Amino acid sequence: MSSEFSNTDTAGKPADPYTQANKDTSVTTQDKVNALNKFVKSCKFGMMTTRDQTSGKLVSRCMAIAAEENNGIDYLFFTNTESHKTDELKSDSHVNLVFLDSSGQWASVAGIASIETDRSVIKKYYSPALKAWMGDLGDGKHDGSENDPRIGVIRVKMTTATYAITDRTILGRVAEVAKGMMTGEQANVNNIREITEEEVRVQRS
Repeated sequence: MSSEFSNTDTAGKPADPYTQANKDTSVTTQDKVNALNKFVKSCKFGMMTTRDQTSGKLVSRCMAIAAEENNGIDYLFFTNTESHKTDELKSDSHVNLVFLDSSGQWASVAGIASIETDRSVIKKYYSPALKAWMGDLGDGKHDGSENDPRIGVIRVKMTTATYAITDRTILGRVAEVAKGMMTGEQANVNNIREITEEEVRVQRS
């Protein structure tokens, strides 16, 4: 499907040569998932985008991955069930996760989120570091421990993903950009890959 802004005659050449040159379709679904999983783990933190149910605005928060499930395509995050994001997810369960590193590699994951309060799941992935975020209210119950009823899990089930990673060194990427500036050729610096809904379904099964 073409963009409504594609109104320039490009003489048969792609109007978006960067994507054309960097898109990687040569790897298997498993290899794509493995590479995404490795990159996400290296980032540790990602931005989760939800929709505010009152204003309709998109809002993002930094979240730390607690665990991965189903062959690395679903993600678990700890949350305080009293926080505003749980209300947003009950109103609209669609989320987007974005991961980025200092070299410009990135991943965007679209998914459906649910809020889990199963204590066995919470205890399985619980980290004492949560105490620093939950706080101890001093009532012997809301203490940031694995039994704190405020602690829940946001489970994000992937629907699709797009990411760009590279096997080039920093110097190699700089050289590619410099060459592009000199010759007008698009820089080939990333491997842009997509994981489709069908590939996600197969991977999950």
